[in-house]
Amino acid sequence: MAKKEKKEKKAGKRMKKKDLAKILIDLFIAKTGEMLSMKFIFSELRLTTHPQKMLCVDIIHDLLDDDYITEIEKGKYRLNSHGTEMTGTFQRKSNGKNSFIPEGGGDPIFVAERNSAHAMNNDKVRIMFYAKRRNKDAEGEVLEVLERANDTFVGTLEVANSYAFLVTENRTLANDIFIPKDKLKGGKTGDKAVVKVTEWPDKAKNPIGQVIDVLGKAGDNTTEMHAILAEFGLPYVYPQSVEKAADKISAEITEEEIARREDFRKVTTFTIDPKDAKDFDDALSIRQLKDNLWEVGVHIADVSHYVKEDSIIDKEAQKRATSVYLVDRTIPMLPERLCNFICSLRPDEEKLAYSVIFDINEKGEVKDSRVVHTVIKSDRRFTYEEAQQIIETKEGDFKNEVLMLDTIAKALREKRFVAGAINFDRYEVKFEIDADGKPLSVYFKESKDANKLIEEFMLLANKTVAEKIGKVPSGKKPKVLPYRIHDLPDPEKLANLSQFIARFGYKVRTTGTKTDISRSINHLLDEIQGKKEENLIETVSIRSMQKARYSTHNIGHYGLAFEYYTHFTSPIRRFPDMMVHRLLTKYFDGGRTVSEAKYEDLCEHSSSMEQIAANAERASVKYKQVEFMSEHVGETYDGVISGVTEWGLYVELNENKCEGLVPVRDLDDDYYEFDDKNYCLRGRRKNRLYSLGDEITIKVTRANLEKKQLDFTIA
Repeated sequence: MAKKEKKEKKAGKRMKKKDLAKILIDLFIAKTGEMLSMKFIFSELRLTTHPQKMLCVDIIHDLLDDDYITEIEKGKYRLNSHGTEMTGTFQRKSNGKNSFIPEGGGDPIFVAERNSAHAMNNDKVRIMFYAKRRNKDAEGEVLEVLERANDTFVGTLEVANSYAFLVTENRTLANDIFIPKDKLKGGKTGDKAVVKVTEWPDKAKNPIGQVIDVLGKAGDNTTEMHAILAEFGLPYVYPQSVEKAADKISAEITEEEIARREDFRKVTTFTIDPKDAKDFDDALSIRQLKDNLWEVGVHIADVSHYVKEDSIIDKEAQKRATSVYLVDRTIPMLPERLCNFICSLRPDEEKLAYSVIFDINEKGEVKDSRVVHTVIKSDRRFTYEEAQQIIETKEGDFKNEVLMLDTIAKALREKRFVAGAINFDRYEVKFEIDADGKPLSVYFKESKDANKLIEEFMLLANKTVAEKIGKVPSGKKPKVLPYRIHDLPDPEKLANLSQFIARFGYKVRTTGTKTDISRSINHLLDEIQGKKEENLIETVSIRSMQKARYSTHNIGHYGLAFEYYTHFTSPIRRFPDMMVHRLLTKYFDGGRTVSEAKYEDLCEHSSSMEQIAANAERASVKYKQVEFMSEHVGETYDGVISGVTEWGLYVELNENKCEGLVPVRDLDDDYYEFDDKNYCLRGRRKNRLYSLGDEITIKVTRANLEKKQLDFTIA
């Protein structure tokens, strides 16, 4: 016993006010609703020395001042619980700074790890909300987990003699996952695996899980790409039952089917796609009707002819909602037999299409349009590079047709910008990759005239289809259709953009009509072209925009300046386009409208899957950038500060657009403070500034593939 007392005395000497306050608050929370006397508190916290007791009394007075506790009767105290229970979403952080987002909106509430009831990231939870202490964050405690959001994690296995762990790079999980030896599914140390958390006992520090799938050796390219997909909850294999169903679909086109359709097999038709594409969604046909009047056909693969609603293939496509394009592979929405063979509009093969046919002149004025089922036969498959060469040199196969389409596309584009469309002309970072998926070099893919030619006709087709259903006489209700909508920019974000670009000497309008604002954004985008801050200002401008999404409630598309817009032109890789194809067919056959609620749910699901796919694509690019830069550790590069946070500076390199972090701890010439209003870090003593957009020279110090993170220091 004497030994124990001695230990307590020692601990008592060291106990800081902050630590004691934490333990005391925990005690009040644990005894919510109970009255605690001083004597009880001293004995529960084992405060045996006079200084400890005085410190505790001091903290109790602070808590009384903060209205955190109430003195019920002399020397007896109770937690001032707001008594409010709330439901909402739990957000876990590996640094223990968890938060709770209330269901109806409102400020996040801090939830300490000890009060988290082991809730996982994005779980739906019920919490008790505690009284707020002065100058402290509001705090809550999870009472129960109502709905688990995600219970699978991706990481690297570490296997010991009698047990194993999954080490995760997950930013939301502080602890590794414990795996019993018999739940390893053959996984070995160094394997990447997908693990499902099966339980997290109350007193246990680590959750317990079992291996669902072993992806392969960490560092192997396919393993890492599959790990990225699994991390975002995306499928990395195609169910065999769905593949089998696709194998049974006949590619034969019967004479009866041809008789039901408009026949475009004899009209000049071609596709223009990326050089590595296999799924040709769209083709263009063109023929002259008379002087300055052309018939242009936008022919889209007739996927819904082959994929019947509620079939096993349809259900899988609906779940996926989109194809995912990682750096080195495509994870298709539809089985390969459909997307690369039966539905793909390959040259010299007869194909079924759903087409929008325009009578249009060289000024891009549409005189007439119709939406019809067709049969086509493509005469030529162009890559964008080949079509671009014809546009530039005015020589090559079908040059007259290609040049006429280019002329009309440029007129259509011009009209869009006059109407107030926004011209975000971004390049993409691409990698030259060897057979093992190793990045050899970085290049930038720009949008040239050939890309814009296809883009303009796709936009025109999508807009026309949306108008055919959405535009009805006043007083009449349009039938249900999934629209692609884009809201006006958020005024607050526009004001931030305006403040930010003022530092570079630019202006942008934040008030006025929507056309005024979009013209002013376009003027800004023109002004920055070719300047070193171009990429940065473009990025910040895009962030000030809303995200485009799918909805049955049409509000128009701000960025394209269209009142009616939908997605019709890519049914091989997007589920909303398949929905639109089916509804058009139904409505043109005189069918009645469909359930708005059902289609709004499908729209929400499609929007969310599109976002997840985009995040996975970004993660795969980031992985390749880190892998590419791992060969260049120790080298020096010029870059520009692309992000400023309290933990450091993000720098984008000019030469290859790879981004890395200069941690604030490495800025050791001063103590730096983060100024979030002006996007900068400011040195306390010497007043040195690091601001967003500053040019900077860095040295690559570390390339961490697990975290997909590059670390730089200032050279």
